Amino acid sequence: MRMSRSLPAVLVSIALATTLPGITGAAQAAPAPVSAAAAAAAAVCNKYCDTRDPALSPQDRQPVSATLSGRSVVLHFDDTDAMGWASIANGAGGDEVWLDRSTDGGRTWASGSKLGDTSVPAGGNGWRTLMYNVDDWNTQGVGALRACGRVGSGITCTPWARTTWNAGDRRTAAATALMMSFDRTSKLFGGNGWWTAANALTAIIDNARVSGMGSYTYAIADTYNKNIGAQGGNFTNEYLDDTGWWGLAWVAAYDQTGDSRYLNTARADADHMFANWNSTCGGGVRWSTNGTYKNAITNELFLQLTAALHNRIPGDTSYLNRARSEWTWFQNSKMINSDNMINDGLNDACANNGQPTWTYNQGVVLGGLTELYRATGDASLLATARTLADASTVRLQSSGVLREPGEGDGCTGDGPSFKGAYVRGLGRLNTQLSDHPYSPVLGSWANSAYTRDRNPLDQYGPHWAGGAGTSDYGCQQSVLDLLNAAG
Repeated sequence: MRMSRSLPAVLVSIALATTLPGITGAAQAAPAPVSAAAAAAAAVCNKYCDTRDPALSPQDRQPVSATLSGRSVVLHFDDTDAMGWASIANGAGGDEVWLDRSTDGGRTWASGSKLGDTSVPAGGNGWRTLMYNVDDWNTQGVGALRACGRVGSGITCTPWARTTWNAGDRRTAAATALMMSFDRTSKLFGGNGWWTAANALTAIIDNARVSGMGSYTYAIADTYNKNIGAQGGNFTNEYLDDTGWWGLAWVAAYDQTGDSRYLNTARADADHMFANWNSTCGGGVRWSTNGTYKNAITNELFLQLTAALHNRIPGDTSYLNRARSEWTWFQNSKMINSDNMINDGLNDACANNGQPTWTYNQGVVLGGLTELYRATGDASLLATARTLADASTVRLQSSGVLREPGEGDGCTGDGPSFKGAYVRGLGRLNTQLSDHPYSPVLGSWANSAYTRDRNPLDQYGPHWAGGAGTSDYGCQQSVLDLLNAAG
Protein backbone atom coordinates (compact mmCIF):
# COMPACT_ATOMS: atom_id res chain seq x y z
CA MET A 1 0.00 0.00 0.00
CA ARG A 2 1.24 3.50 -0.76
CA MET A 3 0.04 6.99 -0.05
CA SER A 4 -2.55 8.32 -2.48
CA ARG A 5 -1.35 10.47 -5.32
CA SER A 6 -4.73 12.16 -5.70
CA LEU A 7 -6.12 15.20 -3.93
CA PRO A 8 -8.89 14.56 -1.40
CA ALA A 9 -12.35 15.82 -2.19
CA VAL A 10 -14.53 17.61 0.32
CA LEU A 11 -16.00 15.00 2.63
CA VAL A 12 -19.71 14.33 2.79
CA SER A 13 -21.30 13.33 6.09
CA ILE A 14 -23.06 9.98 6.23
CA ALA A 15 -26.49 9.58 7.81
CA LEU A 16 -28.74 6.55 7.67
CA ALA A 17 -31.47 6.70 5.05
CA THR A 18 -34.92 7.35 6.49
CA THR A 19 -38.43 7.41 5.07
CA LEU A 20 -40.13 10.45 6.47
CA PRO A 21 -43.85 11.28 6.69
CA GLY A 22 -45.30 13.65 4.14
CA ILE A 23 -46.34 17.20 4.90
CA THR A 24 -49.97 17.93 4.15
CA GLY A 25 -51.42 21.26 3.14
CA ALA A 26 -48.37 23.03 1.73
CA ALA A 27 -48.17 20.78 -1.32
CA GLN A 28 -51.62 21.92 -2.44
CA ALA A 29 -50.96 25.65 -2.25
CA ALA A 30 -50.46 27.61 -5.48
CA PRO A 31 -46.84 28.67 -6.03
CA ALA A 32 -45.79 32.25 -5.51
CA PRO A 33 -44.35 34.24 -8.41
CA VAL A 34 -40.77 33.23 -9.20
CA SER A 35 -38.14 35.90 -8.67
CA ALA A 36 -36.06 37.20 -11.58
CA ALA A 37 -32.94 35.56 -10.16
CA ALA A 38 -34.64 32.20 -9.89
CA ALA A 39 -36.08 32.50 -13.39
CA ALA A 40 -32.63 33.27 -14.77
CA ALA A 41 -31.28 30.08 -13.22
CA ALA A 42 -34.03 27.98 -14.86
CA ALA A 43 -31.86 26.73 -17.72
CA VAL A 44 -32.17 22.94 -17.43
CA CYS A 45 -34.53 21.12 -19.77
CA ASN A 46 -34.93 17.35 -19.87
CA LYS A 47 -38.36 15.79 -20.39
CA TYR A 48 -39.68 19.12 -19.13
CA CYS A 49 -37.94 22.39 -18.40
CA ASP A 50 -37.37 23.85 -14.95
CA THR A 51 -40.24 25.77 -13.31
CA ARG A 52 -42.96 23.24 -14.08
CA ASP A 53 -46.08 23.42 -11.89
CA PRO A 54 -46.10 20.71 -9.15
CA ALA A 55 -49.84 20.33 -9.70
CA LEU A 56 -48.91 18.53 -12.93
CA SER A 57 -46.85 15.91 -11.14
CA PRO A 58 -48.38 12.41 -11.25
CA GLN A 59 -46.96 11.65 -7.80
CA ASP A 60 -45.60 13.23 -4.63
CA ARG A 61 -42.86 11.23 -2.93
CA GLN A 62 -41.33 12.92 0.12
CA PRO A 63 -38.02 11.21 0.98
CA VAL A 64 -36.46 13.75 3.36
CA SER A 65 -37.46 16.69 5.55
CA ALA A 66 -36.06 19.12 8.09
CA THR A 67 -37.51 21.30 10.85
CA LEU A 68 -36.84 24.85 11.96
CA SER A 69 -38.74 26.86 14.56
CA GLY A 70 -41.68 24.49 14.31
CA ARG A 71 -41.75 24.65 10.52
CA SER A 72 -41.45 21.56 8.34
CA VAL A 73 -39.34 21.85 5.19
CA VAL A 74 -39.93 18.94 2.78
CA LEU A 75 -38.36 17.76 -0.45
CA HIS A 76 -40.91 16.35 -2.91
CA PHE A 77 -40.19 14.20 -5.97
CA ASP A 78 -41.93 13.45 -9.22
CA ASP A 79 -40.02 10.24 -10.01
CA THR A 80 -41.83 9.79 -13.31
CA ASP A 81 -40.38 13.01 -14.73
CA ALA A 82 -37.20 13.22 -12.59
CA MET A 83 -38.13 16.57 -11.06
CA GLY A 84 -38.51 17.89 -7.53
CA TRP A 85 -39.92 20.77 -5.52
CA ALA A 86 -39.73 22.11 -1.98
CA SER A 87 -42.40 23.10 0.51
CA ILE A 88 -42.59 24.73 3.92
CA ALA A 89 -45.51 24.14 6.28
CA ASN A 90 -46.75 25.13 9.77
CA GLY A 91 -45.23 28.56 9.25
CA ALA A 92 -46.18 32.18 8.76
CA GLY A 93 -46.04 34.93 6.17
CA GLY A 94 -42.50 35.77 5.07
CA ASP A 95 -41.04 32.27 5.65
CA GLU A 96 -38.81 31.47 2.70
CA VAL A 97 -38.38 28.15 0.81
CA TRP A 98 -36.17 27.10 -2.12
CA LEU A 99 -34.19 24.27 -3.70
CA ASP A 100 -30.45 23.73 -4.11
CA ARG A 101 -29.17 21.55 -6.96
CA SER A 102 -25.80 19.80 -7.01
CA THR A 103 -24.14 17.75 -9.75
CA ASP A 104 -21.28 16.44 -7.63
CA GLY A 105 -23.08 14.58 -4.87
CA GLY A 106 -23.72 17.60 -2.66
CA ARG A 107 -20.12 18.72 -2.43
CA THR A 108 -20.90 21.99 -4.19
CA TRP A 109 -23.94 23.78 -5.59
CA ALA A 110 -24.66 27.05 -7.30
CA SER A 111 -24.25 29.49 -4.44
CA GLY A 112 -27.01 32.05 -4.39
CA SER A 113 -29.13 30.36 -7.06
CA LYS A 114 -31.86 29.30 -4.59
CA LEU A 115 -33.97 27.57 -7.24
CA GLY A 116 -37.63 28.53 -7.05
CA ASP A 117 -36.99 30.93 -4.15
CA THR A 118 -40.35 32.04 -2.82
CA SER A 119 -41.99 33.14 0.45
CA VAL A 120 -45.18 32.31 2.30
CA PRO A 121 -47.63 35.13 1.52
CA ALA A 122 -49.05 37.29 4.30
CA GLY A 123 -51.70 35.42 6.24
CA GLY A 124 -50.56 32.03 4.96
CA ASN A 125 -48.86 29.19 6.80
CA GLY A 126 -47.34 27.16 3.97
CA TRP A 127 -46.01 27.45 0.44
CA ARG A 128 -44.08 25.58 -2.23
CA THR A 129 -41.67 26.17 -5.08
CA LEU A 130 -42.11 25.20 -8.70
CA MET A 131 -40.54 21.97 -9.97
CA TYR A 132 -36.92 21.70 -11.08
CA ASN A 133 -34.98 18.95 -12.80
CA VAL A 134 -32.70 16.81 -10.69
CA ASP A 135 -30.30 15.99 -13.54
CA ASP A 136 -28.89 18.03 -16.38
CA TRP A 137 -28.76 15.26 -18.95
CA ASN A 138 -27.56 17.59 -21.70
CA THR A 139 -24.26 18.18 -19.88
CA GLN A 140 -23.93 14.75 -18.18
CA GLY A 141 -24.85 16.38 -14.89
CA VAL A 142 -25.94 13.61 -12.52
CA GLY A 143 -27.80 15.59 -9.91
CA ALA A 144 -29.26 15.82 -6.46
CA LEU A 145 -31.66 18.24 -4.80
CA ARG A 146 -32.30 19.47 -1.29
CA ALA A 147 -35.06 21.66 0.10
CA CYS A 148 -34.12 24.67 2.20
CA GLY A 149 -36.12 27.07 4.34
CA ARG A 150 -35.48 30.33 6.18
CA VAL A 151 -37.33 31.65 9.20
CA GLY A 152 -35.98 35.02 10.24
CA SER A 153 -32.22 34.65 10.28
CA GLY A 154 -32.33 30.85 10.70
CA ILE A 155 -31.84 28.48 7.77
CA THR A 156 -32.29 24.73 7.50
CA CYS A 157 -31.88 22.29 4.62
CA THR A 158 -32.90 18.67 4.15
CA PRO A 159 -30.33 16.01 3.28
CA TRP A 160 -29.56 15.66 -0.43
CA ALA A 161 -31.68 13.15 -2.34
CA ARG A 162 -32.68 12.33 -5.89
CA THR A 163 -35.46 10.70 -7.86
CA THR A 164 -35.50 7.03 -8.77
CA TRP A 165 -34.42 7.83 -12.32
CA ASN A 166 -31.35 5.60 -12.92
CA ALA A 167 -31.76 4.57 -9.28
CA GLY A 168 -34.58 2.05 -9.40
CA ASP A 169 -32.78 -0.57 -7.32
CA ARG A 170 -29.85 -0.57 -4.92
CA ARG A 171 -27.26 -1.40 -7.58
CA THR A 172 -28.26 1.29 -10.06
CA ALA A 173 -28.75 3.81 -7.24
CA ALA A 174 -25.19 3.18 -6.06
CA ALA A 175 -23.90 3.51 -9.62
CA THR A 176 -25.71 6.82 -10.03
CA ALA A 177 -24.25 8.10 -6.77
CA LEU A 178 -20.76 7.07 -7.96
CA MET A 179 -21.25 8.92 -11.25
CA MET A 180 -21.74 12.11 -9.24
CA SER A 181 -17.98 11.91 -8.64
CA PHE A 182 -17.11 11.63 -12.34
CA ASP A 183 -15.38 14.88 -13.18
CA ARG A 184 -16.77 16.20 -16.46
CA THR A 185 -13.57 18.13 -17.18
CA SER A 186 -10.78 15.69 -16.33
CA LYS A 187 -12.97 12.65 -17.16
CA LEU A 188 -11.61 10.93 -14.06
CA PHE A 189 -13.43 10.00 -10.89
CA GLY A 190 -12.60 12.31 -8.03
CA GLY A 191 -11.19 14.93 -10.39
CA ASN A 192 -7.69 13.51 -10.63
CA GLY A 193 -7.84 9.98 -9.26
CA TRP A 194 -5.66 7.62 -11.30
CA TRP A 195 -5.63 3.92 -10.39
CA THR A 196 -8.65 4.48 -8.18
CA ALA A 197 -10.44 6.03 -11.17
CA ALA A 198 -9.68 2.86 -13.13
CA ASN A 199 -11.43 0.84 -10.41
CA ALA A 200 -14.41 3.19 -10.34
CA LEU A 201 -14.76 2.95 -14.12
CA THR A 202 -14.56 -0.85 -13.91
CA ALA A 203 -17.33 -0.87 -11.30
CA ILE A 204 -19.53 1.29 -13.56
CA ILE A 205 -18.90 -1.03 -16.53
CA ASP A 206 -19.63 -4.11 -14.42
CA ASN A 207 -22.85 -2.48 -13.22
CA ALA A 208 -23.97 -1.94 -16.81
CA ARG A 209 -23.32 -5.63 -17.45
CA VAL A 210 -25.13 -7.04 -14.42
CA SER A 211 -27.99 -4.52 -14.14
CA GLY A 212 -28.62 -3.88 -17.82
CA MET A 213 -28.55 -0.10 -17.24
CA GLY A 214 -26.15 1.37 -19.77
CA SER A 215 -26.83 5.02 -18.95
CA TYR A 216 -23.26 5.74 -17.87
CA THR A 217 -21.27 3.82 -20.45
CA TYR A 218 -20.43 7.19 -22.00
CA ALA A 219 -17.77 7.38 -19.29
CA ILE A 220 -15.78 4.69 -21.12
CA ALA A 221 -15.05 6.73 -24.26
CA ASP A 222 -14.87 9.99 -22.32
CA THR A 223 -12.18 8.63 -20.01
CA TYR A 224 -10.26 7.01 -22.83
CA ASN A 225 -10.29 9.96 -25.23
CA LYS A 226 -9.34 12.50 -22.58
CA ASN A 227 -6.57 10.50 -20.88
CA ILE A 228 -5.02 8.21 -23.50
CA GLY A 229 -2.00 10.53 -23.69
CA ALA A 230 -1.72 11.22 -19.96
CA GLN A 231 1.24 10.15 -17.83
CA GLY A 232 3.21 7.53 -19.80
CA GLY A 233 0.58 7.17 -22.52
CA ASN A 234 -1.78 4.20 -23.00
CA PHE A 235 -2.60 4.49 -19.27
CA THR A 236 0.90 3.44 -18.22
CA ASN A 237 3.18 5.08 -15.68
CA GLU A 238 6.04 4.15 -13.38
CA TYR A 239 3.78 2.16 -11.05
CA LEU A 240 3.08 -1.21 -12.58
CA ASP A 241 0.06 -1.89 -10.40
CA ASP A 242 -1.54 1.33 -11.69
CA THR A 243 -0.97 0.03 -15.20
CA GLY A 244 -2.57 -3.29 -14.31
CA TRP A 245 -5.72 -1.68 -12.95
CA TRP A 246 -6.12 0.33 -16.15
CA GLY A 247 -5.44 -2.72 -18.29
CA LEU A 248 -8.28 -4.60 -16.60
CA ALA A 249 -10.56 -1.57 -16.97
CA TRP A 250 -9.96 -1.62 -20.72
CA VAL A 251 -10.61 -5.36 -20.87
CA ALA A 252 -13.97 -4.66 -19.22
CA ALA A 253 -14.56 -1.80 -21.69
CA TYR A 254 -13.80 -4.12 -24.59
CA ASP A 255 -16.22 -6.73 -23.23
CA GLN A 256 -18.92 -4.07 -22.92
CA THR A 257 -18.43 -2.34 -26.28
CA GLY A 258 -16.53 -4.69 -28.58
CA ASP A 259 -14.27 -1.74 -29.53
CA SER A 260 -10.83 -3.14 -30.37
CA ARG A 261 -8.99 0.01 -29.34
CA TYR A 262 -9.69 -0.84 -25.70
CA LEU A 263 -8.29 -4.34 -26.13
CA ASN A 264 -5.23 -2.92 -27.87
CA THR A 265 -4.62 -0.56 -24.96
CA ALA A 266 -5.00 -3.42 -22.49
CA ARG A 267 -2.33 -5.26 -24.50
CA ALA A 268 -0.04 -2.23 -24.34
CA ASP A 269 -0.53 -2.15 -20.56
CA ALA A 270 0.29 -5.84 -20.20
CA ASP A 271 3.37 -5.42 -22.37
CA HIS A 272 4.54 -2.48 -20.25
CA MET A 273 4.19 -4.65 -17.16
CA PHE A 274 6.05 -7.55 -18.80
CA ALA A 275 8.92 -5.22 -19.67
CA ASN A 276 9.35 -4.85 -15.90
CA TRP A 277 9.55 -8.57 -15.18
CA ASN A 278 13.06 -9.26 -13.90
CA SER A 279 15.14 -11.84 -12.07
CA THR A 280 14.95 -10.28 -8.60
CA CYS A 281 13.57 -12.97 -6.25
CA GLY A 282 13.50 -15.36 -9.18
CA GLY A 283 10.99 -13.49 -11.33
CA GLY A 284 7.81 -11.47 -11.12
CA VAL A 285 6.91 -7.92 -12.11
CA ARG A 286 8.43 -5.19 -9.98
CA TRP A 287 6.13 -2.64 -8.35
CA SER A 288 7.87 0.44 -9.75
CA THR A 289 10.15 1.13 -12.68
CA ASN A 290 12.38 2.97 -10.20
CA GLY A 291 12.88 0.10 -7.76
CA THR A 292 13.16 -3.63 -7.18
CA TYR A 293 10.25 -4.27 -4.77
CA LYS A 294 8.12 -7.28 -5.65
CA ASN A 295 4.64 -7.13 -4.21
CA ALA A 296 1.48 -9.16 -4.41
CA ILE A 297 -0.97 -6.77 -6.04
CA THR A 298 1.19 -5.97 -9.06
CA ASN A 299 1.72 -9.64 -9.85
CA GLU A 300 -1.89 -10.62 -9.20
CA LEU A 301 -2.98 -7.94 -11.65
CA PHE A 302 -0.47 -9.20 -14.21
CA LEU A 303 -1.84 -12.72 -13.78
CA GLN A 304 -5.42 -11.63 -14.34
CA LEU A 305 -4.63 -9.25 -17.19
CA THR A 306 -2.52 -11.69 -19.21
CA ALA A 307 -4.98 -14.55 -18.73
CA ALA A 308 -7.86 -12.27 -19.69
CA LEU A 309 -6.07 -11.16 -22.85
CA HIS A 310 -5.45 -14.76 -23.86
CA ASN A 311 -9.15 -15.47 -23.43
CA ARG A 312 -10.01 -12.62 -25.81
CA ILE A 313 -7.32 -12.94 -28.50
CA PRO A 314 -7.85 -15.87 -30.89
CA GLY A 315 -4.76 -17.97 -31.36
CA ASP A 316 -2.78 -16.31 -28.58
CA THR A 317 0.03 -18.19 -26.89
CA SER A 318 2.32 -15.42 -25.57
CA TYR A 319 -0.11 -13.96 -23.01
CA LEU A 320 -1.04 -17.44 -21.85
CA ASN A 321 2.62 -18.32 -21.35
CA ARG A 322 3.11 -15.13 -19.34
CA ALA A 323 0.08 -15.91 -17.17
CA ARG A 324 1.32 -19.43 -16.51
CA SER A 325 4.81 -18.18 -15.64
CA GLU A 326 3.32 -15.60 -13.31
CA TRP A 327 1.25 -18.13 -11.39
CA THR A 328 4.16 -20.56 -11.10
CA TRP A 329 6.36 -17.81 -9.69
CA PHE A 330 3.68 -16.34 -7.43
CA GLN A 331 2.66 -19.68 -5.98
CA ASN A 332 6.26 -20.28 -4.91
CA SER A 333 7.07 -16.70 -3.87
CA LYS A 334 6.21 -17.19 -0.18
CA MET A 335 3.71 -14.29 -0.27
CA ILE A 336 0.93 -16.80 0.50
CA ASN A 337 1.31 -17.42 4.22
CA SER A 338 0.45 -20.47 6.34
CA ASP A 339 -3.08 -19.12 6.92
CA ASN A 340 -3.70 -19.04 3.15
CA MET A 341 -3.66 -15.26 3.31
CA ILE A 342 -1.49 -13.08 1.10
CA ASN A 343 0.82 -10.48 2.63
CA ASP A 344 1.84 -7.31 0.83
CA GLY A 345 5.14 -8.43 -0.69
CA LEU A 346 8.70 -9.64 -0.32
CA ASN A 347 11.55 -8.13 1.69
CA ASP A 348 15.15 -7.63 0.47
CA ALA A 349 15.89 -11.25 1.34
CA CYS A 350 12.99 -12.36 -0.90
CA ALA A 351 11.01 -13.59 2.11
CA ASN A 352 7.42 -12.73 3.02
CA ASN A 353 7.59 -9.23 4.55
CA GLY A 354 4.72 -9.87 6.97
CA GLN A 355 2.97 -6.64 6.04
CA PRO A 356 -0.84 -6.48 6.30
CA THR A 357 -3.08 -8.85 4.40
CA TRP A 358 -4.95 -6.08 2.59
CA THR A 359 -8.31 -7.14 1.21
CA TYR A 360 -7.42 -6.45 -2.41
CA ASN A 361 -4.46 -8.83 -2.20
CA GLN A 362 -6.92 -11.60 -1.31
CA GLY A 363 -9.37 -10.72 -4.09
CA VAL A 364 -7.49 -9.94 -7.30
CA VAL A 365 -5.80 -13.35 -7.20
CA LEU A 366 -9.25 -14.95 -7.28
CA GLY A 367 -10.12 -13.11 -10.47
CA GLY A 368 -6.74 -14.06 -11.90
CA LEU A 369 -7.12 -17.75 -11.12
CA THR A 370 -10.64 -17.72 -12.55
CA GLU A 371 -9.37 -16.24 -15.84
CA LEU A 372 -6.48 -18.72 -15.96
CA TYR A 373 -8.91 -21.60 -15.36
CA ARG A 374 -10.98 -20.37 -18.29
CA ALA A 375 -7.82 -20.35 -20.39
CA THR A 376 -6.58 -23.80 -19.41
CA GLY A 377 -9.42 -25.84 -17.95
CA ASP A 378 -7.12 -26.78 -15.06
CA ALA A 379 -9.48 -27.54 -12.17
CA SER A 380 -6.67 -27.27 -9.63
CA LEU A 381 -6.68 -23.51 -10.17
CA LEU A 382 -10.27 -23.26 -8.97
CA ALA A 383 -9.47 -25.54 -6.04
CA THR A 384 -6.62 -23.24 -5.01
CA ALA A 385 -8.81 -20.17 -5.45
CA ARG A 386 -11.47 -21.76 -3.28
CA THR A 387 -8.94 -22.48 -0.55
CA LEU A 388 -7.81 -18.86 -0.58
CA ALA A 389 -11.38 -17.54 -0.63
CA ASP A 390 -12.44 -19.81 2.22
CA ALA A 391 -9.65 -18.34 4.33
CA SER A 392 -10.19 -14.69 3.48
CA THR A 393 -13.98 -14.68 3.82
CA VAL A 394 -13.52 -15.83 7.41
CA ARG A 395 -10.37 -14.00 8.48
CA LEU A 396 -11.33 -10.61 7.02
CA GLN A 397 -14.72 -10.43 8.69
CA SER A 398 -15.52 -8.37 11.77
CA SER A 399 -19.01 -8.51 13.28
CA GLY A 400 -19.99 -10.67 10.33
CA VAL A 401 -19.00 -8.08 7.71
CA LEU A 402 -15.90 -7.58 5.56
CA ARG A 403 -13.52 -5.08 7.14
CA GLU A 404 -10.22 -3.73 5.85
CA PRO A 405 -7.22 -4.19 8.18
CA GLY A 406 -6.87 -0.86 9.98
CA GLU A 407 -10.06 0.46 8.38
CA GLY A 408 -10.53 4.17 9.08
CA ASP A 409 -13.49 6.52 8.98
CA GLY A 410 -12.53 8.32 5.76
CA CYS A 411 -13.07 7.55 2.09
CA THR A 412 -10.18 9.38 0.43
CA GLY A 413 -6.81 7.93 -0.50
CA ASP A 414 -6.02 4.42 -1.68
CA GLY A 415 -7.43 2.15 1.05
CA PRO A 416 -11.17 2.71 0.52
CA SER A 417 -10.91 1.13 -2.95
CA PHE A 418 -9.40 -2.12 -1.64
CA LYS A 419 -12.59 -3.85 -0.48
CA GLY A 420 -14.19 -3.31 -3.87
CA ALA A 421 -11.34 -5.08 -5.64
CA TYR A 422 -11.70 -7.93 -3.16
CA VAL A 423 -15.41 -8.54 -3.65
CA ARG A 424 -15.05 -8.11 -7.42
CA GLY A 425 -12.59 -11.01 -7.51
CA LEU A 426 -14.64 -13.07 -5.06
CA GLY A 427 -17.73 -12.45 -7.17
CA ARG A 428 -16.04 -13.64 -10.34
CA LEU A 429 -14.87 -16.83 -8.66
CA ASN A 430 -18.34 -17.35 -7.20
CA THR A 431 -19.92 -17.02 -10.65
CA GLN A 432 -17.48 -19.56 -12.09
CA LEU A 433 -18.11 -22.18 -9.39
CA SER A 434 -21.21 -24.26 -10.09
CA ASP A 435 -22.40 -24.25 -6.47
CA HIS A 436 -21.85 -20.48 -6.02
CA PRO A 437 -20.60 -20.98 -2.46
CA TYR A 438 -19.96 -17.32 -1.70
CA SER A 439 -23.41 -16.01 -2.60
CA PRO A 440 -24.60 -16.09 1.03
CA VAL A 441 -21.66 -14.08 2.39
CA LEU A 442 -21.77 -11.55 -0.45
CA GLY A 443 -25.51 -11.13 0.04
CA SER A 444 -25.12 -10.71 3.80
CA TRP A 445 -22.43 -8.05 3.41
CA ALA A 446 -24.50 -6.21 0.80
CA ASN A 447 -27.60 -6.24 2.98
CA SER A 448 -25.62 -4.90 5.92
CA ALA A 449 -24.10 -2.06 3.90
CA TYR A 450 -27.47 -1.14 2.39
CA THR A 451 -29.18 -1.10 5.77
CA ARG A 452 -26.45 0.43 7.96
CA ASP A 453 -24.07 2.45 5.81
CA ARG A 454 -26.17 4.50 3.37
CA ASN A 455 -27.55 8.03 3.28
CA PRO A 456 -30.65 9.33 1.43
CA LEU A 457 -28.56 9.94 -1.71
CA ASP A 458 -27.41 6.29 -1.75
CA GLN A 459 -23.87 7.33 -0.86
CA TYR A 460 -22.01 4.84 1.30
CA GLY A 461 -19.33 5.16 3.94
CA PRO A 462 -16.32 3.02 4.87
CA HIS A 463 -17.96 0.64 7.37
CA TRP A 464 -20.37 -1.89 5.91
CA ALA A 465 -21.39 -2.86 9.43
CA GLY A 466 -22.35 0.76 10.12
CA GLY A 467 -20.74 3.47 12.21
CA ALA A 468 -19.34 6.96 11.88
CA GLY A 469 -17.67 7.89 8.62
CA THR A 470 -17.65 10.04 5.54
CA SER A 471 -18.31 9.23 1.89
CA ASP A 472 -16.30 9.67 -1.29
CA TYR A 473 -15.80 7.82 -4.54
CA GLY A 474 -13.42 5.18 -3.12
CA CYS A 475 -16.04 3.89 -0.69
CA GLN A 476 -18.75 4.27 -3.33
CA GLN A 477 -16.78 2.23 -5.87
CA SER A 478 -16.21 -0.51 -3.31
CA VAL A 479 -19.86 -0.82 -2.37
CA LEU A 480 -20.88 -0.79 -6.02
CA ASP A 481 -18.50 -3.71 -6.60
CA LEU A 482 -20.17 -5.44 -3.66
CA LEU A 483 -23.69 -4.86 -4.94
CA ASN A 484 -22.64 -5.95 -8.44
CA ALA A 485 -21.24 -9.19 -7.02
CA ALA A 486 -24.15 -9.86 -4.66
CA GLY A 487 -26.85 -9.29 -7.25
